[in-house]
Amino acid sequence: MKRAGMPVQDFAKDAWLDPWRPIFEDRRQRADQVRQDCGTSLADFAQGHHHFGLQKEEDGSWVYRDWAPHATDLFLVGDFSCWQECADFQAQALGDGCWELRMKEASIQHGQHYRIRMKWQGGQGDRLPAWGRRVVQDPHSLEFTAQVWDEPKYPWQNQPPEIHSFPLIYEAHVGMSSEEEKVATWSEFRQQVLPRIVTAGYNTLQLMAVQEHPYYGSFGYHVGSFFAPSSRFGTAWELKELIDAAHGLGLRVIMDLVHSHAVKNEVEGISCYDGTLYQYFHDGPRGRHDIWDSRCFDYAKPQVRHFLLSNIRYWLEEFRFDGFRFDGVTSMLYHDHGFGAGFGSYDDYFHGRTDEDAITYLTLATQLMDEWKPGSLAIAEDVSGMPGLCAPREQGGCGFHYRLAMGIPDMWFRCALEMREEDWHMGWMWNELTGRRPDERTISYVESHDQAMVGGKSFLFSLTDESMYHAMHRGSGDLRVERAVALHKMARLATMATAGHGYLNFMGNEFGHPEWIDFPRAGNDWSYHHARRLWSLRDRSDLRFQALGDFDRAMTSLFGEPSWANHPCHLLAEHNADQILVWQRGDCLFAFNFNGHQSCVDWEVLVPTGCWKLILDSDSANFGGFGRVQAEQVCHVKSHGEPCGIMRLYLPSRTALVWKLMAADEFAP
Repeated sequence: MKRAGMPVQDFAKDAWLDPWRPIFEDRRQRADQVRQDCGTSLADFAQGHHHFGLQKEEDGSWVYRDWAPHATDLFLVGDFSCWQECADFQAQALGDGCWELRMKEASIQHGQHYRIRMKWQGGQGDRLPAWGRRVVQDPHSLEFTAQVWDEPKYPWQNQPPEIHSFPLIYEAHVGMSSEEEKVATWSEFRQQVLPRIVTAGYNTLQLMAVQEHPYYGSFGYHVGSFFAPSSRFGTAWELKELIDAAHGLGLRVIMDLVHSHAVKNEVEGISCYDGTLYQYFHDGPRGRHDIWDSRCFDYAKPQVRHFLLSNIRYWLEEFRFDGFRFDGVTSMLYHDHGFGAGFGSYDDYFHGRTDEDAITYLTLATQLMDEWKPGSLAIAEDVSGMPGLCAPREQGGCGFHYRLAMGIPDMWFRCALEMREEDWHMGWMWNELTGRRPDERTISYVESHDQAMVGGKSFLFSLTDESMYHAMHRGSGDLRVERAVALHKMARLATMATAGHGYLNFMGNEFGHPEWIDFPRAGNDWSYHHARRLWSLRDRSDLRFQALGDFDRAMTSLFGEPSWANHPCHLLAEHNADQILVWQRGDCLFAFNFNGHQSCVDWEVLVPTGCWKLILDSDSANFGGFGRVQAEQVCHVKSHGEPCGIMRLYLPSRTALVWKLMAADEFAP
């Protein structure tokens, strides 16, 4: 699918891939064949959510359908049967592993709890329904059950906004979005956080941990119920209210989609669902992800593809999500989940390492999205740099619309934690910020939730350390804080200003949220202290957090123009000794002095002639800086008949400046 303002590069022009061309042709043919095997269209194929699970018929009766090929008997047990097996709730085998149970309208009621009692040769066990749409946890026993849910059809009020050619993504976790030490809800997020996101200037909301997961501390990565929005945040109706309100505020909404693995729980998940470990997953060691302690899907099975593709259509159709961040794509692509040899050359991506069935599935997934909801976003979380991931499907690519530039946060945190500031090499930094394949659209970021999880720290906290606790008030004079605040702004501006096609920020990091993320667990006495967001820090005028948030807002306002993604970066100056980078993008000039001790006066750079106006200064007093540069100054660059001339810049230490070339009607002498 070709999108307006987002040209698709010709993947086939990469001469370095010539030796591997047959592999990509094979992938195209495999995907085409599997696509044909699905029937008339992928959209028609991916309708399992309309058939399986607990469904209410037009006459008010209920029907439950399931796929359990190794089951010998199947019952619904719940409040309606006193949790006992009953002939009225015994399913009938239909063949091909499918089961069906028809019930009268009065047999079950809205709100009742139930499970599936599965029996197989030599055993039995209670299960949550694989296609269940609501799963709840008892606050006392902590056990999970499915729940009969009979909500009326949601009355959508707002249409999704138009596609943004340069998405500014605000990544958020609803549960930890409250300042209180608790699990926040869809409704609280809609009322309290959505306005902040809009005010901050972001145009796309990415929701994490949407799919039901039995362990809150997994951050939603160990999914148990793929079709159920997490009930710990509220009801499906309330999630729809959130998405509807976001659309009304001009935000597109995407979600983190976990199809890379599944929780290994047998009651709360689909592992050993029908008594076998290989129903949805690979049998034996290949079905285990030992590092993630989870189960690995067998993407070669038509029933698994049906389950997962139906899951994609379900979230797009039922909740009107505008796309997905596909989690853990690297783990899907390789038999060793990407933990084997490094990726230093194209050779490392092939030689039997790749899971071709997973690649075929991902190709079908993006095709389904383009067919069912044109303009929806498919973003790949892949750290390996697999060539072809974002290439067109007709050339053997997977057809993702974006990939995360995961090397950029690694670069910034290496700078913050492992290197002296004077050792930051400008050429290396520039290559990390701008290095990407021409056939790929990338999303750049300084930090997502990943960097502050599992013992990590936020970027600002990595720079300030203990000074965060006592010296973040304005006028503290703490040198560590001054350095951290300056570099926090510079890193974000450099990342956004070089971002190829989009930018991402995790909730609260725009104002330098302190410390780390740690969900309630036995090791912290089940505390919510680090599983929340301290919005009051952003709101207090006596703290430096407000200045950082204000700078982020000024920054996003520069990059909201639809045409921004069409402008490449042109490096104008790279001086490693002085630690200066200068580049032009569109009609903007970006000048960075990363030197912590030396300011530069009359730094010369060759730029197009005309009137240049200073439009953003990271050192402005309004943004917690020293105010060493005159605000909104204009520089006239002239030459004798040449298109370019010399511009002389004053670049204070640890400062970034943005100049804009003014059109004739924008500038009045």
